[in-house]
Amino acid sequence: MSNHSQSKDQQRLSIALVVGNSRLHWALFIDKTLYSTGDTFHLPASIIQQLAQDPTLNNWLTAISLPTNLPIIPEYPIPLILASVVPSQTSLWQIYPHLHIITLEDVPLEGIYSTLGIDRALAVWGAGITWGFPVLVIDAGTALTLTGADNHQSLVGGAILPGLGLQFASLGQNTGQLPLLETGLMTTLPSRFATNTSAAIQSGVIYTLLSGIKDFIEAWWQLFPNGQLVMTGGDSNLLKTYLDQQFSDISDRLIVDNHLIFQGIGNIVIT
Repeated sequence: MSNHSQSKDQQRLSIALVVGNSRLHWALFIDKTLYSTGDTFHLPASIIQQLAQDPTLNNWLTAISLPTNLPIIPEYPIPLILASVVPSQTSLWQIYPHLHIITLEDVPLEGIYSTLGIDRALAVWGAGITWGFPVLVIDAGTALTLTGADNHQSLVGGAILPGLGLQFASLGQNTGQLPLLETGLMTTLPSRFATNTSAAIQSGVIYTLLSGIKDFIEAWWQLFPNGQLVMTGGDSNLLKTYLDQQFSDISDRLIVDNHLIFQGIGNIVIT
């Protein structure tokens, strides 16, 4: 066997799962290298039990559509790294063999408080080690979170508010005559002063959200004028497009990186 073949055989495959509020985000690592990522809905308990009983590549391929063109043959069972903000989902995965559940104690960030979401902690750590500290992370998911860390790799703090889709859904589901809108329907900013109900909802939610983001970013730059600004999450590209049109000076300094949490996991856990 050649040295090249031997080195391939010695490589190790790991799966990382980040359980978000509405979706399951997965990553495939070969050693410490992030090889592939994807998203799926939360898996039912029956599928998780099947994976726990037979944690082979074939079952994982079926469960979360992993790539089939892997450069290595994984060992059995496949190690699983889990970071979850949904306790009911966390409990389902605890039957999986060779499971490592990431907690706040694993994250080297200083000044972490006990109720900080593990996703926020991993994202800001991943952003800092990838793009540099100090860094402000805007995670545009179901909730929109802002999390900052200073040049000493210590948590500064942040904020949480409903994300773009959640704000649209809240108006549609909790009011009698307002329509339910979805994100991603338009990449051009709506008219600020709308002349129909749907457009009025879009205007109110989008412009208010953008102004709020701008206010937090400007406050961040007052503290750290050269601080990095990184956006991640399902609505990150859409919000970046809106910021391009509305606040180009901010957008020009904004990095979009949807692998922050996995970069944090790879740096902390995978050896």
